[in-house]
Order: sequence, then structure tokens, then C-alpha cells
Amino acid sequence: MQAAPSRLLDLTRSVSRLGRGPMTGIDRVEATWAAELVKREEPALALIRTGAGFLLLDRKGMGALFAESLPARADVLAWLGHRRHPLWARAETLARRLAVARCGRLGLARMLRRWFPAGGIYLNLGHANLTPQTLRQVRKGGLAVTVLIHDTIPLDHPGLARAGSVEVFRGKLAAVARYADRVIHLSVASRHLTDDHLARLGRVPPGCVVPLGITPVRPDPAALPLGLDLSSPYFVALGTIEPRKNVGLLLDVWPLLSRPVPRLLLIGARGWAGADLLARLDALQPDDAIVELSGLPDGAVAALLARARALLFPSLAEGYGLPPLEAAALGVPVLALKLPVIQEILGDYPVYLNDSDRYSWATKIEEFLRTTERAGQTNAGIVLPTWEAHFNAVLNPV
Repeated sequence: MQAAPSRLLDLTRSVSRLGRGPMTGIDRVEATWAAELVKREEPALALIRTGAGFLLLDRKGMGALFAESLPARADVLAWLGHRRHPLWARAETLARRLAVARCGRLGLARMLRRWFPAGGIYLNLGHANLTPQTLRQVRKGGLAVTVLIHDTIPLDHPGLARAGSVEVFRGKLAAVARYADRVIHLSVASRHLTDDHLARLGRVPPGCVVPLGITPVRPDPAALPLGLDLSSPYFVALGTIEPRKNVGLLLDVWPLLSRPVPRLLLIGARGWAGADLLARLDALQPDDAIVELSGLPDGAVAALLARARALLFPSLAEGYGLPPLEAAALGVPVLALKLPVIQEILGDYPVYLNDSDRYSWATKIEEFLRTTERAGQTNAGIVLPTWEAHFNAVLNPV
């Protein structure tokens, strides 16, 4: 029986995010993958790019990276590279302490050949290091390149992307087109879009569709914020606040609702957003029907979601859509725009709207309030994707 190849998991993005509070969707993907590789028998290391070069972490280091507290102070190298980002500097300091090997910016291929003499597979899940310089060295080091592309939203919807991010993302996808040996897609819908862009960039690497797994989180009412009144019906919107999440639509809808107005819990950190939206959020008062909540632990988020009348998901574009899946795992109804990827992964479970008309949303929300039946619980036919199936498909391709 042929031995499984060694794996090199890129955790550069994770290091840049450590200590910043609850994980985002991509953060969770990298952390879940790291935990899986730590417990497997096959050889596995982690790669982290720093301002001074590259670090390698073994299994023990991978586990400690997510388990240990950040050091109180950054070392000199990390401080010089991230003086404007103290948490990042402290996380890089931790990674350097855990490293079993390091090299300069031009020494990656040589270091990989030493640690992976029989070759292996490089796994890039977070889009960091998708540059010709890094991927070329990985290939010269004898490793095949596997990249997970979450979505191509910056190219499909440039108006929803952060300023300057469109060309950066196009450059990353061009590096994937040239150097990737395999591309993992999260849905058929996202694969079609990604393959179209890759074709325009000159090459479509072999690929497959492998949905992310869902791990239901046990609701923890004890972790809820003190003083939060949940005695009356409420709705939840879950996710980072940024333009494509379309939170402004919900702010427009709420004044249209009949009294008594239900509460709307906006759960998630603020990402980048326009000044107008931020001003509207800043103007919210403690006794308003709309409440902004961020920094909550997973158990608290699950507790709020589990008791909600429905998850409201007016997102304009998604590569996958974890919040609706998390709601479905708890039997919570979902009201969403009719995006192809949501239809693909959840079928008829959500109640769909075809547009962002605020009156249509108000009408549907009031229908949820009038019925005592939680619509999502009647659609028990969906099969939620599992991490086991995800890992098997990526690590043991047919």
C-alpha cells in the first residue's frame, strides 16, 4: 500500500488573525484543517511567511499555535515587520518560538527539499502566499500545489470589494492558474465562476467540488451578554458587516414593520463598510429594536441563533454561505436572497426572495412573526455536509 504523501499546510493567514476575537469563516477552515492534520498519522508541517522569510512548524507547533496565549511582547523581528499591528507581531513571535526550521525569503525551496525529501502536497486554504514567488519555490521544493478557492467575488462584483483588492485578487488567481496542480471548489456554482476566470488567465488547473463541513455548536445560554432581553420574538443577522452582506437593507426594513417591532440582532464584527452605513450603526441606541453584537463566543452565538424566529441573510454574493448552514443545523428558518450557491447547498430549506426590495422583506418577516411554526424545522430532508467527507475528498482523491 502506497504511503500517504506529506502535507504542508499554509497558516500564514491564521497567524495574522490570532488574538483578534472570534474566528471568521476562513479562520475556522484553517484551524479545523490544522486540528485534523495534527491528529493524523501522515507527516504534516505548517508554513508561515514572516517579514524575514518563512517558518516551519511541526505537529506539536501547529497545535500550540491555536492553543497557547500570545506572548506579552513581540520580538524585534516581528515588531519591525508589524509595528502597526501589535497583535500580529505577537502572534508571529509565538510562531517563531514554535518553529522547527526557518529560512530567508529566497531559501524556501531548499528548506522544503530538506524537510520533504520524497515530495508532498502544499495546501493553501486562506489565499495568503498566492504569489508567483512563493508558489514557484514550493514547486521547486518538490511539492504539488493544492489551493482552495473560496469565491471570486472581487472579480464578479468589484463594486462590493474593498478599494484596491480587485487587482490584488486577480494577481492571486493568475498565480493559481500558472502554478496550481489542483483547485478545490466549495460548490458547483463557485466552480463555474472560478473556472471562467482561470480560463481567461490562461489555464484551468484540475479541480473538484468539495463542500466545507458543518460542526454544530452547542448553544451556551450562560455565555450570553448580561442584560440582553430575549423575552420577545427576535431575528438574527450573522456575519461580518461589509457591503456584500447587505445589512443596510435590514436597517431600511425595520421601520416598515408593524408594532410591536421585533428585535434584530446584528451579530458580527465590523469589516470594511461605507461611512453612511457605519454612521447608521453608530446612531443605534441601547433601547432600539436593532442591536449590534460583536465579540461573542461561539456558544453564545449558537444560543441566540437557536432561539431566533429566523436567520435573515440578504447577502448579495457568497462563495459558500456558512451562516445559513449553521442555522439549518439548529433547525432555524432562513430568509435569504435567491443566490445559486445557497440553493445548491440548502435546496428548498430557506424562504427565498428574488430581490432586495425592502417591502418584500418586511412582508416575509411579518409572516414569520404571525406563524408559530418554525418553517425550517419542517424541511428535514437536507443533508448537511460533514468535515469527514471534506477531508476524505481532499486528502484521498479517487
